[in-house]
Amino acid sequence: MDGGQPVSSFGELLKVRRERVGLTQQGLADHATLSVRAIRDMETGRVHRPRHETVRLLADALRLEGRSRAAFEAAARQQAPVEEPAAPPAARNAIVGRSTEAEVLADVLTVHGDRLVSVVGLGGVGKTRLALEVARRLHESVRWAVRWVACGDREPGGPGAAFADLVGRPGRAEGLAEQIGDRPTLLVLDGADGGVNASTLDDLFHRCAGLRVLITSRVPQGLDGEQVIPLAPLETPAPELDDDPQRLAEIGAVRLLLSHVRRVRPGFRLGREEAAAVGALCRYLDGLPGALELAAGWTLVQSPGQLMARLCGNPFTLSAPSPLCHEREDVRDALTGALHLLSPRQRALLGLLADGEQGWTVEEAVALSGRPVQECLAVVHELLSRGLVRTVGGGQGGVRFAVLNLFRVLCREERENWLSAAAARSEERSGPYPVLEALAG
Repeated sequence: MDGGQPVSSFGELLKVRRERVGLTQQGLADHATLSVRAIRDMETGRVHRPRHETVRLLADALRLEGRSRAAFEAAARQQAPVEEPAAPPAARNAIVGRSTEAEVLADVLTVHGDRLVSVVGLGGVGKTRLALEVARRLHESVRWAVRWVACGDREPGGPGAAFADLVGRPGRAEGLAEQIGDRPTLLVLDGADGGVNASTLDDLFHRCAGLRVLITSRVPQGLDGEQVIPLAPLETPAPELDDDPQRLAEIGAVRLLLSHVRRVRPGFRLGREEAAAVGALCRYLDGLPGALELAAGWTLVQSPGQLMARLCGNPFTLSAPSPLCHEREDVRDALTGALHLLSPRQRALLGLLADGEQGWTVEEAVALSGRPVQECLAVVHELLSRGLVRTVGGGQGGVRFAVLNLFRVLCREERENWLSAAAARSEERSGPYPVLEALAG
């Protein structure tokens, strides 16, 4: 009872007290330096665990003293039932070949205590699936609550609507902080390619001591304290394994491809007659999980050997078989988008490296480009972080790298298009012969 009015929750009590002093939700929010959304969420019971500091601000704004204040604070404490921590979305398929990455990422968030971690890499490399696995592990092993936000979801009432201030317009963090509370929570901002609002995120970290944030995006966010973890494509098999189906099947890219193939061809077995084509297909598609999934869908109508022969002509004919796969970005779109995010200097060096022999060192990149060592180191580091380049060996000769095969094809295709366009422009101006001089120059 509160002044003769029966109340059954802190939210109802808050509403009664607010109306008694003649304040609107906006008015109370202004007096308590909270957001209107925070007030609304508490009154409707959406927030079950108001923080102690929030209750104090509300009591001050309502001018509660003595027994009334004590009853108000007690009502807030009673609204802290033991509840199951929020769970992450359920994964729709198994995760293959990422056990090491999942273990490292979970340790970064728990053992090492990093509060802001970004997993970056190409579209289709498996960032979302890895984040789902890590969120599941932390929810089940250490009982963290998980708030999952698909950053493309801004629809009113959608899962990402309450967190729109983090991935869109600048805003205040009070309402988000009330939803998260003080309990250990992993907030996943999946697909935050449009950026994250730094000031709102900082405010949220300040208000929620147990908060950890995991971001997936194609490039780092450039935020203070951000721990960046590049996610490379899966390991691909060496050609010498193509004659050993048993050892071949242990390689990450092959395991993933076979898991998808067996969904459409349950009786498929990796024998010697198919091993070489399967190994070549995984290498040709760079172990990129999204590309391997698309390729597997076509094995319903083509053998791995037939599929490899078709893709050798143009790997960017690889699209989703509509009866089997949901609508998704194709391989060309994913890779072209990654190229467009590069600076002109990064793109120029990538083009030079893509045109040469694989297994090069940074010193060889310096000799090829004529650029300073420090500049080449920085560019190679960026290309490696974004997944356009992979490590292929090390030792006494130094670390060696290779441009992903699909990027070599894409760079060659773009160069040929540029040359064709330049030739057409030259012929329009001067006839066909000066083109040879221009290309020679």
